[in-house]
Amino acid sequence: MNGTADATVGGRAIRVLIADDQPLVRRGLALILTPDPAFEVVGEAGDGEEAVALAHRLRPDVVVMDIRMPVLDGVAATARLARELPGCRVLALSTFDMDEYVVAALRAGAYGFLPKDVSPEELVAAVRVVHTGEAAVAPRLLTRLIAAYVRAPHRAGPAAVAVDAGELTPREAEVWRLMARGLDNAEIARALDISVSTVKNHITAVFGKLGVRDRAQAVIAAYETGLVAVGTQG
Repeated sequence: MNGTADATVGGRAIRVLIADDQPLVRRGLALILTPDPAFEVVGEAGDGEEAVALAHRLRPDVVVMDIRMPVLDGVAATARLARELPGCRVLALSTFDMDEYVVAALRAGAYGFLPKDVSPEELVAAVRVVHTGEAAVAPRLLTRLIAAYVRAPHRAGPAAVAVDAGELTPREAEVWRLMARGLDNAEIARALDISVSTVKNHITAVFGKLGVRDRAQAVIAAYETGLVAVGTQG
């Protein structure tokens, strides 16, 4: 595989922790990543509690985290890592593409997700993307997920993303709306007749003003605040 230099951290391999309750799945994921010198699999965990403990001890750059595990599930483990080790980025795994637990994991702080039947190339690419701090989830799939599992505006409870959209400019609000409808940066640029770099600047401003960390949380917030209603995604 190429692009090894881009994937390393200051010249060292990206440290990866794999958490899944099935030993064969853990081994398979490790066998995909280990041959690439851009990655170092530093540990494996069989449940969320062990994953959090190992992350504190091993300080991985990325945790590949199964969502449904015993003792402590992947959603709760992700929330703890986001709170306790914010520099450790979680890539969630799910058996199913459409899974309400995926949205819960994204809301809890995961940087992206993959179904377990992804190709080796997709896994490698997703770990690289998550390591850079970008969201590893296709925009339209993200929108489908959130439209399916984030139902009511102004959801109550700790799972909701608390945002204040009052500071957004009209252009920033429109970028947010298009993002929530599943458009990627290039599509937003075409829709608004602006450059991709300008779109990126607007998105950075949206994240800062909403108090969200990434695209996934921004899209969740759009549905939860009622900016976009279920069935309006494009």
